[in-house]
Amino acid sequence: MQQVKEGDVVRVHYTGKLTSGEQFDSSAGREPLEFTVGAGQMIKGFDAALPGMNIGDKKTINIAAEDGYGERSEDAMIPFPKENVPEDMKLEPGMTLTLSNQQGQPVPVVVVEIKDDVVILDANHFLAGQELIFDIELVEIV
Repeated sequence: MQQVKEGDVVRVHYTGKLTSGEQFDSSAGREPLEFTVGAGQMIKGFDAALPGMNIGDKKTINIAAEDGYGERSEDAMIPFPKENVPEDMKLEPGMTLTLSNQQGQPVPVVVVEIKDDVVILDANHFLAGQELIFDIELVEIV
């Protein structure tokens, strides 16, 4: 039976949960997720779980924050000048916004605090600092 190795294109079904049991993502009801193993398309811990699996295999993996979306970083807390916020935009703590990075790619941020002259935005990935649990089923080696 063919086993997954680095460089293989695979299709998997998955469910991602936090240690609290809260589900944050799943491929249920959708097409399986397709990616190249070891190509850096997936978080490190997810990628590392696939080699050696056979079609039809299922496994549950725990991924530490450093092998997932990393630890939360204070460098990702952005003081954004209030003068750059459109006057008609009503900001509230907890609100999610989308900024663009220097390459023009969208970056989701969360409003943390509104001060007199700046708005503090959190650009950490929403799963940063979290241990993640994934149920994975290998559907196909393409």
